[in-house]
Amino acid sequence: MNEKNESRRDFLKTAVAGAGAVATAGVAPPAAAQNAPMQMDHGAGLGAFFNPEEATTIAALTERLMPGAPGKPGARDAGVLNYIDLALAGAYSDMQEFYRHGLTQLDAYSRKTHNAAFARLSERQQDEIITALESGKADGFTWPTAREFFNTLRTHTMEGMFADPIYGGNRDFAGWRLVGFPGAQPQFTQTEMQSKAAYKGGTVVGLQATRKV
Repeated sequence: MNEKNESRRDFLKTAVAGAGAVATAGVAPPAAAQNAPMQMDHGAGLGAFFNPEEATTIAALTERLMPGAPGKPGARDAGVLNYIDLALAGAYSDMQEFYRHGLTQLDAYSRKTHNAAFARLSERQQDEIITALESGKADGFTWPTAREFFNTLRTHTMEGMFADPIYGGNRDFAGWRLVGFPGAQPQFTQTEMQSKAAYKGGTVVGLQATRKV
């Protein structure tokens, strides 16, 4: 994994590692928890909001923001695409046009810059485009602006990585395991409460396990 990938991972991990409340509910849209969401099957084009082309682009974008590595889950492993798709079909439905416009502008910029859709570019080229978005230097963006689109996508990637799995992301507690967050434990020992090290014991538990049928 290169230095840029590590810095992205470190940024997202640092943003939640010290905030247990954020990892459970604070970053997730509460309306999305009406029912336990199913993982989407984009291979069959079965998304809640995104069409297959949009889904492919979002999957590529979020993976570059939170890239996986051996022993370190990334956005694909955690189901970040599924989280964003479900959120846009529910609690974040007011952002549907924001995403659609952002993706259209991204496609135009990608084709102008590298003569191909974003998802078909090399990782190096994808990183160049993401850097241009982050710095606001990607031209052709009106609404949302390049920086607005980047910041929103980065925020939603973080949510999909670290929110409770009941919201459709953090598959198999991938994000929580990455930062050593244990979820809802029945009890902690005094030593565990005072330790500054990542929690290593017990089972990771999410909201789904505590829901009443």
